[in-house]
Amino acid sequence: MLDFLQISIADIIDIILVALLIFYVFRVLRGTAAMTIFTGVLMLYLVWVIVSAFNMQLTSAIMGQVLGVGLIALVIIFQPELRRFLFHLGSKYNIGTHGKEFLGKIFHIESKNNISTATIEELTGACRRMSESKTGALIVLRRSSALEEIIETGDKINADINRRLIENIFFKNSPLHDGALIITREKMIAARCTLPLTDTPDLPADLGMRHRAAIGVTETTDADAIVVSEETGNISFVKGGEIKVMGSITELHLAIKDSFENMA
Repeated sequence: MLDFLQISIADIIDIILVALLIFYVFRVLRGTAAMTIFTGVLMLYLVWVIVSAFNMQLTSAIMGQVLGVGLIALVIIFQPELRRFLFHLGSKYNIGTHGKEFLGKIFHIESKNNISTATIEELTGACRRMSESKTGALIVLRRSSALEEIIETGDKINADINRRLIENIFFKNSPLHDGALIITREKMIAARCTLPLTDTPDLPADLGMRHRAAIGVTETTDADAIVVSEETGNISFVKGGEIKVMGSITELHLAIKDSFENMA
């Protein structure tokens, strides 16, 4: 009865790949405003497939033109989401990093993924003092992403990591306190930097602009962020768009260390 349905192994693999692609896109867009738009576009595409299967030529031609012309508009609308999708895909299957590790083993090049204990001590010491005085702070820890576009928005420092200097930067009357401080494993690169804000709509109402900026930069890059709340003095560690309030300075110390040690 269903002899006309000739399904090969390639067809099954094709269906599985499409299903995985849709699932991954839903996972990246989940909780964002773009999710509604993506769902509408997906429904239009399914309708187009159905009318094409029933050989409804006029409707199929109209919808095909609409979807074809709308592709450029979708790229513009979904530009942040596409960037996030490609970033997550590249981060998950980071061939370049594994290639560096392979070459490092061959040529005996020491990996520089780890952050020194002294650096973490200076950083967490500053966060502890700023937490006690309820000094608002936003610190971005650069990993493999260059962050050049973000660094260019601020004032370059290129100084050694020092807890007193960090405290002075975020002192309320300091001209550099408004914005983010970009830090690598060994240097403070720039201050007063502007970060992209997250567009996730379901965040708690008590999260301010610093927290939203920290989530935004960790969604679009592989950087981590530390936020010291000006209202409560709470210290939060943000990684991959997920924010977690630190219960102690020791917990913050371990979060920073684990993040750099587990770089993909």
